[in-house]
Amino acid sequence: MHVTVLETLRATTSTADWFYVSPAANFGAHGLGERSGVFRVGGDVLLTDAQGESNIGGADFAIAFVDEIDRPTHHRERLSVAY
Repeated sequence: MHVTVLETLRATTSTADWFYVSPAANFGAHGLGERSGVFRVGGDVLLTDAQGESNIGGADFAIAFVDEIDRPTHHRERLSVAY
């Protein structure tokens, strides 16, 4: 379902300024991560660490989302977030 939303956003001819945030592979109630305020923001690819892990906690995911609203740097594109 989410991929359909992203595809629809990418295909729109609207001039709306949108962004789409993709969390790390390991995200959710089962995911690792205490709020740290320190995370990486990437583009249209999954972010992993040196061990190949891809994690983000809910609080830091939310911070990344709100940061993009407050200080937009990604216009009409997807961004990814991870530790």
